[in-house]
Amino acid sequence: MSQYDDAALELHRQKKGKLAVACKVPVNNREDLSKAYTPGVGAVSMAIARDPALMYELTPKGNSVAVVSDGSAVLGLGNIGPEGAYPVMEGKAVLFKVFGAIDAYPIVLSTQNVDEIVEIVCAISV
Repeated sequence: MSQYDDAALELHRQKKGKLAVACKVPVNNREDLSKAYTPGVGAVSMAIARDPALMYELTPKGNSVAVVSDGSAVLGLGNIGPEGAYPVMEGKAVLFKVFGAIDAYPIVLSTQNVDEIVEIVCAISV
């Protein structure tokens, strides 16, 4: 056991993990909501539909990555499955954010079939 085991368990128990999604824009009233969501977001969606390259200008897409695992080879822990892999993938997302200012999203897959993994990752990688 590591000297950090108990402290790490307590931290994760208290905080329910290490990551949270936060708004970049205020949503304090109806006008804010109308610009961030509906009806205003329709203009953003239609602009991107006409010119998909605008996705990198109008969304966080250019500064986002997925941290994907099937749980089969996790940080020297071996095949601990997707549930066991999640805290490690979440930790990697924290590293991206803290040291690279990149938004990373932990994704764990409940399959270890290589073809399925490739298909899933391709399907979510707009």
